[in-house]
Amino acid sequence: MEKYDTVVVGGGPAGITAALYAVRAGNSVAWVEKLAPGGQVLLTDWIDNYPGYPQGVKGYELVDQIAAHMEHYSYDKYTEEVKEIRPEPLGHQLRVGDDWMQAKTVILAPGAEHSKIGLPKEDEFTGRGVSYCGLCDGNFFKDQDIVCIGGGNTALEEALYLSGLARKVYLVHRRDKFRGDKIYQDKVISQSNIEILYNKVPKNILGESEVEGLEIKDVKTDETSKLEVNGIFIFVGIKPLTGFLPESIQTDEAGFIITDTEMRTNVPGIFAAGDVRSKLCRQVVTAVGDGATAGNAANVYRQEQDNV
Repeated sequence: MEKYDTVVVGGGPAGITAALYAVRAGNSVAWVEKLAPGGQVLLTDWIDNYPGYPQGVKGYELVDQIAAHMEHYSYDKYTEEVKEIRPEPLGHQLRVGDDWMQAKTVILAPGAEHSKIGLPKEDEFTGRGVSYCGLCDGNFFKDQDIVCIGGGNTALEEALYLSGLARKVYLVHRRDKFRGDKIYQDKVISQSNIEILYNKVPKNILGESEVEGLEIKDVKTDETSKLEVNGIFIFVGIKPLTGFLPESIQTDEAGFIITDTEMRTNVPGIFAAGDVRSKLCRQVVTAVGDGATAGNAANVYRQEQDNV
């Protein structure tokens, strides 16, 4: 069984940064990522809110530059899936692919994925008019007409944010009232350029090479209609990628990992960073900050345990 000071799970900005900070501190590091480094950032065509890039940068280019830092250090890279974690007092055990490894510290940064509706062309048009993040992509639709889908707090907050950028925002919700907090409902209702479409569900994305509109259906009458929009923002939830975690790791009601300010979970020696963590702001810049904090905290923990 291979043994390491730190095993980092996940290859997005949080995981890369955590691995970087851990290896720079002199730890033996295993970095586990079953796909190409990048995570959700690879689905973002253009990023214009990352400090240091005032002209913006393509998502894959930013990730490539972040990952390039790791080229100067020695570590083990595993392109396998973590299937199981067994927390142990003398070293946490992880099943990576078909093999087991042991680590004094584990940093969890597997990320999360946006819940999808399952519309035809939804995957095809992601990054070409279909988005799951207003803060990430809203500026691309300045002074244009867009539609937001959803009825929870996220949908209401994002619709409000986007109303400050777009010319008009349609807000499509399948019920006759929102699930979100009343304070957000009141703000949405009072916003002049937001048009609320209750009892409606999306049916088809219109357009050949990019979004040109959305066909919606009334859930009570089955009547269909078309919205001429340039952007479709889907806010029907986000799911943490935590299916491999043991039940002993504490999560919130939505399944996101609960940590303190140093990224420590309730299990000693296990840390979490990035989108998998229970928090408000999920951006590349916050993921990098989480990763740096987790990498440093894991090193401090390892040193303390070695000195016991």
